[in-house]
Amino acid sequence: QVQLVDSGGGLVQAGGSLRLSCAASGRTFSGYAMGWFRQAPGKEREFVAAITWSGGITYYANSVKGRFTASRDSAKNTVYLQMNSLKPEDTAVYYCAAKSTVVRISAAYEYEYWGQGTQVTVSS
Repeated sequence: QVQLVDSGGGLVQAGGSLRLSCAASGRTFSGYAMGWFRQAPGKEREFVAAITWSGGITYYANSVKGRFTASRDSAKNTVYLQMNSLKPEDTAVYYCAAKSTVVRISAAYEYEYWGQGTQVTVSS
């Protein structure tokens, strides 16, 4: 049974940093893409970043490029999202997700497994 457990959210001032973690278990994720999405109140879930498990290739939404960094630790079966220079508009529930292919990587509907989400709140 695949399980993704998100953690690391919290309250931070604008300009601050947080690192989110997603511990994955239940199968081998070789060949998978691991995505990060976020959903603010009243808004649709949006793509933030993704990383391919095998090659470590990263993808970012324009709104976070240069500020957020996705990474993975294969030994720990964990992916991370380092978020720097946070802005109030980054406030949302952040979810990690996994999909078995590396195409259409920004499409939430393509992802098969989801974490429970972790709240990130950035105060101005």
